[in-house]
Amino acid sequence: MTSKTLTYLLCTTLAATPVSLLAHEANHEVIPAGVVGEIETTNVKMKFDNVVIRNAQIFNGCDEGLIDADVLVSGQLIQAIGDDIETPDGAFEIDAEGHTLMPGLIDNHWHGVFAEATIAQLALTGEGYWNLLAARASNNALSRGFTTLRDVAGPMFDIARATDEGLIDGPRIFASGPALSITAGHQDFRITREVPTPLDELHSFERGNMFYITDGVDAVLKRTRENLMQGATHIKLMAGGGVTSAYDPIHVTQFTDEEFQAAVEATEAWGTYVTTHAISDEAVRHSIENGARSVEHGHMSTRETLEMFKEHDVWLSMQPFLDDEDAPALNDFQKEKYKFVTDGTDFVYRTAKELGLKIAFGTDTLFSADLAKRQGAVLAKMERWFTPYETLKMATCDNAELLKMSQLVTPYPLGPLGVVEEGAYADLILVNGNPLEDLQLISDAKANFGMIMKDGTIYKYDME
Repeated sequence: MTSKTLTYLLCTTLAATPVSLLAHEANHEVIPAGVVGEIETTNVKMKFDNVVIRNAQIFNGCDEGLIDADVLVSGQLIQAIGDDIETPDGAFEIDAEGHTLMPGLIDNHWHGVFAEATIAQLALTGEGYWNLLAARASNNALSRGFTTLRDVAGPMFDIARATDEGLIDGPRIFASGPALSITAGHQDFRITREVPTPLDELHSFERGNMFYITDGVDAVLKRTRENLMQGATHIKLMAGGGVTSAYDPIHVTQFTDEEFQAAVEATEAWGTYVTTHAISDEAVRHSIENGARSVEHGHMSTRETLEMFKEHDVWLSMQPFLDDEDAPALNDFQKEKYKFVTDGTDFVYRTAKELGLKIAFGTDTLFSADLAKRQGAVLAKMERWFTPYETLKMATCDNAELLKMSQLVTPYPLGPLGVVEEGAYADLILVNGNPLEDLQLISDAKANFGMIMKDGTIYKYDME
């Protein structure tokens, strides 16, 4: 893309930005609804030493059948599951007749800073403002029943820490931190008039942990280790061309073998793994051949490449991208690239299922509060390829298995996630009805979720 074209795109983006975003209005005018999103939650926040849930049918996250049992939550964990559990003194007791108790949902491809923020907001503000946007997006995700997010690129270390410390309310976060990109790669958000730059000069976005530009083995090693230093639970490499990036065609393979392997070696020494952004078949193969343990997207993969996932025990972390109401707002250059993605979605899902690959679910919502609201609806869309049971297992038990690859550096070592079992984290949802029969129930948490609990704390309670 030429400098003139990119400047046009940036200018048209800024031109469409309301004045209330660009200046402090003397009359403190309220920003119109939808400009910067809204707080979706009507949350309560209740914490008890013990909670007993009775009369619900239980989907444990892994097994297809439902069981009838009581559940005792003590502190952060599920203490007991069984018949006629005795209610401890002072416990909060819930009669959940007519409801299904299931694990909290997990979104394994999330961008907390990018999910609801507009491009103009990110371009015209700094890390403090980004944190406020991300905190709101995180809280909104929790209100939809997503109790865990794997954040795969962006400045989310502070949000993860603030959540764990109770400063803000939101899902638990497995954060990669800033993704590593080559110059002109998928996460290079600089504009062309900012280059060439001195080799030792950081862009303001790099200083704000938005992304890291890493050319050469030494740069890859340094930024990988700096991410791990800040608490990364995995490392994200932008290994191929992307839709929303300004310079790289979809077909471009990014990082040399030596650069890629340096990141893998440094990450595995820490006890965790590398995941990659890779859409084209070439980029996916390059990722697998060089040691990635998970590939994000993969929508242009051939059958032969999908067989490589099986052979190398690699996760396919894919999203149900279609040319439908959930498609992002794109310019013409991006739309042309997006068509390559949507054209492959159906084939890859069907073939991956046939081959028995490890498939993770994520939404990858970008730059739209309205699209972010559809997080549950995007999950429900998976019934196009999978049964309700397969879909819910993917978003709970299976996604949690992927997260276990961060086990040696996990921020959450007390018990398993994504399951309803004794000793697991008490991340639970009560669904009014049976989502194993009607998957669409999960698309509207406000209407259909009677309770949302994370870490033993109740964040929504609307039980009759």
